[in-house]
Amino acid sequence: MKIYTKTGDEGTTALFGGTRVKKYNLRIDSYGTVDELNAYIGLIKDQKIEDATKNSLLKIQNELFTLGAMLATPPEKETLKSGKERLNIPKINSNSIEFLEDEIDAMDSELPQMTHFILPGGHQAVSFCHVARCVCRRAERLCVELNDEEAINSDILKYLNRLSDYLFVLARMLSKQLQVDEIKWIPTKNN
Repeated sequence: MKIYTKTGDEGTTALFGGTRVKKYNLRIDSYGTVDELNAYIGLIKDQKIEDATKNSLLKIQNELFTLGAMLATPPEKETLKSGKERLNIPKINSNSIEFLEDEIDAMDSELPQMTHFILPGGHQAVSFCHVARCVCRRAERLCVELNDEEAINSDILKYLNRLSDYLFVLARMLSKQLQVDEIKWIPTKNN
């Protein structure tokens, strides 16, 4: 099978189920941003970090592929004529969200209480977490907009919201593990 199909040469692409839409379609932008997020999580995973964290990030990457597949399937194409689900895979659900919450709680229990906003930086791995967090928030905003146009699975929105929190706490945890100071945002005051 060739990697190129030429079917998108005119600026359209196919959703699951065959519906063709413009490549700037909000649904495409949503799952394309999730794909970008997944690439940044790969960068985090490729850093010199603990194996347990790498394993969690791999699980998240797999779940993001599932989430992308869910977004690539318009509601009217979710069910085949036979009555079976088009996506015959486990979907993002409350267990996926609970996994992130458990990871956040475990990391947060080892961190000092936050007293200030934190500026991104201090170490490349930490910075990658913050970039991924920002891309995650953009994906979330796009999915919220998509949900306003046509309903999507509410667990997608919850998952992305929780994932951005996870990435923030992971940045803090990596700062601690890599022994780099968190850079506190302390604004100067007007005289």
